[in-house]
Amino acid sequence: MTEHAQSLVRVVQAHDGTLTYLVDLAPESLPPVRSADLADAWDAARHAACDAEWGRPLVFRFLQDDGGTLDLALADEDACCWAGAVDQTTGMQTTYGLSLCLRLLALVDLLARAPWTGSHCRIARAGATLDPMLVRTAATTPLTAQADFDESLFRVRLGRSAAPAALTASGAPA
Repeated sequence: MTEHAQSLVRVVQAHDGTLTYLVDLAPESLPPVRSADLADAWDAARHAACDAEWGRPLVFRFLQDDGGTLDLALADEDACCWAGAVDQTTGMQTTYGLSLCLRLLALVDLLARAPWTGSHCRIARAGATLDPMLVRTAATTPLTAQADFDESLFRVRLGRSAAPAALTASGAPA
């Protein structure tokens, strides 16, 4: 883990229940996470969704290098559910936990919009099976300033010519 891995994140709650996470870093400065932690977060999010454990709206306020702030609002019901699952299992009061949550959300976004990821993921009614290299790449590829993945960088890091590894039932790396 990096020096930022144990940095605390302040959380404030608005009158309407919305939580705002105040982060003293830009999204691209958040630390990498362990692949096993990301696979566990994936499983926790899937279970929360199956149990209809919908989370509350969240706001992430990041301090930018120029001293300004960037606010990212999370209002999508599914994304709030998945973030809630990460908060329940790992917690998002540290930059590590927040990085884990944002990487999970960025991975889901990438899987939804990038057709080439299909060879690294099998989605079925019982859940998704992820290529361990996909999980490892998501755990270590830097986030962008918008807290998602740069598709080109992700694809290069994953390795265009590498064949997908054997997929495990939970998507956890072997």
